Amino acid sequence: GDRFAKIATRYGTDVTKLDVEWGQAAEPDAVSEALARMAGEGRPARAVLLTHNETSTGVTNPLQALAAAARAGAPDALLLVDGISGLGAVPFEADAWDLDVVVTGSQKSWMVPPGLAMVSVSERGWAAAERASMPRFYFDLGMHRASAAKGETPWTPAIGVCFALDVALELLEREGYPRIFARHAACGAATRAGLREIGVTLFADPAHASDTVTSALVPDGLEWSQMSRGLRGRGLVLAGGQGALTGRIFRVGHLGAVSVDDILTALAILEETLGGLGQAIRPGTAVAAATAAAQQAASGAGRPAAVAAGT
Repeated sequence: GDRFAKIATRYGTDVTKLDVEWGQAAEPDAVSEALARMAGEGRPARAVLLTHNETSTGVTNPLQALAAAARAGAPDALLLVDGISGLGAVPFEADAWDLDVVVTGSQKSWMVPPGLAMVSVSERGWAAAERASMPRFYFDLGMHRASAAKGETPWTPAIGVCFALDVALELLEREGYPRIFARHAACGAATRAGLREIGVTLFADPAHASDTVTSALVPDGLEWSQMSRGLRGRGLVLAGGQGALTGRIFRVGHLGAVSVDDILTALAILEETLGGLGQAIRPGTAVAAATAAAQQAASGAGRPAAVAAGT
């Protein structure tokens, strides 16, 4: 969300930020109040920028409810969505939720290297793009649309990534989205349960915990740098925190070509690493808890109702 605001500000727009505590989800009522306040000040919102899944904190925002609040509070505004780390892994309905622009990237749930951005645009969005006077060239959507109609791109694309994406899409189609969503839910549940079992404190609000990335506090008495070195030495690479969370949290990614077996392997390595750093760990407990949680999630009983309603 912060980066979205920085980009909009850099392009010269008048940005009103809706600040949310890190690790918490945005609230639809807060969106409604902010839009009403802006309208009352004589500056109604022309666009609402929403982040679906916060990679930095492991929170999935209730996008459907947020979009409904935004549409009710600013009927003529464009709804622009960062769908980079959620789209393709968890339920998402661009048309049904009346979203105008959704952006995602090849490097997340699509299982291929970075280099491609995919954009969906509503008719309202296309009309706005045609009216827009803001300078643009490489990312002129009109030029891309015209080229796409001819089976081309306006500029040299990342050819290798295009071929990789073609293969990835075949794999996704073969698995089917109901199974893909269930797999990500199982991986998320397994990760959270395994970490809790060995005393690691989860950072994100459990009601809105992401099924693509889990954030957790670095255990007391440890530095993230030493923990990261220990993990890397055993063949496991996890991400640290960003910005104000640098050194405070670590993140486990479980999106794309990831299975529950991968999560169990990662948790076993984490157990060994933390034990080697002096943490009181009983080997095998994280794996056992994760296995049970994954089985429960697969049965449909493991997802908090608040998250099911939000997505």
